[in-house]
Amino acid sequence: MNENGVLDALKQALRRLPGVGPKSAQRMAFYLLERDRDGARRIAEALSNALERIKHCQRCNNLSETDVCAICSAPKRDRSLLCIVESPSDLVSLEQSGVYQGLYFVLMGRLSPLDGIGPDEIGIPRIEQLLAEGAIKEVVLATNLTVEGEATAHYLSDMIRARGIRATRIAYGVPIGGELEYTDRTTLARALAGRRDA
Repeated sequence: MNENGVLDALKQALRRLPGVGPKSAQRMAFYLLERDRDGARRIAEALSNALERIKHCQRCNNLSETDVCAICSAPKRDRSLLCIVESPSDLVSLEQSGVYQGLYFVLMGRLSPLDGIGPDEIGIPRIEQLLAEGAIKEVVLATNLTVEGEATAHYLSDMIRARGIRATRIAYGVPIGGELEYTDRTTLARALAGRRDA
């Protein structure tokens, strides 16, 4: 390995983060090495602990330190209501709105045939199992309003309605092409309150 091999490896690792290009990665690497080695150690330790301890909830597929996450195990949640989101950050955004009190399922993606992501890759068989249990009366489809998110919602809506369960879609208070993670609380609250049949 050349003289800067370790530094280059650090910069390449930082580039794996969303929105981090070569210059940003270099800036972060130099900052951590020149000015905040203690912070770098804390980041490395926190990341190592997270990788070791965080797994997927057996019920909703969200990230959790326990087999069943706190939301799924909370007795006051409405078990007849299921909200399907694309990512853990979408779930957090909806929770912060304070409006939704049902359960969730996190797809960890969306249908994208061109990228080889089909129903099995986003947990559709697990959703079918949840629906087969019979407790769910309504499914709120809260996928992002992108082409892939809309296609995923349409696919899920057909599957859910075929089982005689109500499928609703979040209202269009969220801008088209927008991501739930970056939408403010008020807009999310209005989108949930104004949901419609899918």
